[in-house]
Amino acid sequence: MILAEKQIQRRIGVSARKALPGTVREEASAAVCKRILGLEVFQRAERILVYAAFGAEVSLDSLIERAGEKKLFYPACLPDWQMAAARPLEPSGWERGAYGIRTPILGRSEVIPPDKLELVLVPCTAFDSECRRVGMGKGYYDRYLSRCRNAVKVGVAFECQRLERVVTDPYDQRLDGFVTERMVYTWKK
Repeated sequence: MILAEKQIQRRIGVSARKALPGTVREEASAAVCKRILGLEVFQRAERILVYAAFGAEVSLDSLIERAGEKKLFYPACLPDWQMAAARPLEPSGWERGAYGIRTPILGRSEVIPPDKLELVLVPCTAFDSECRRVGMGKGYYDRYLSRCRNAVKVGVAFECQRLERVVTDPYDQRLDGFVTERMVYTWKK
């Protein structure tokens, strides 16, 4: 039952972000990045997990361009639905990984343990104002986030992806906050 509800919510969120015209999506992505750049947690953090946008996700390109000396790591999918955070050390350190997503080549990257990250920016397909998220359905981020004990975990989405209430399982990781082009949502633990 929960799995079926998640599939419905996933389709709603993905359809909503894909329905945004390209210029609107670009402007909204820039607004999201501006909000994240203004967050105190971003300004303090030195080691940050970002992502390469895929499938009409919020693009973090303008944030990445303005990150300065911060060390930006990217997710790399591993066997058994596990994930690593890696930072390519050379321009040729990229490949098309699982699901066709631009990902670091681990052998040409610095890999950081999850507990060394200070900020994790998490994409989603849908979310709610209580900082629950629906991902793509494989659980990579949920498994990884549970190991990011010292990081602030912030979801990234367009406002059109927000639902009244997201369905979750016990293993789904609630985030500390969400940033959209319109506002910042926080969850008080």
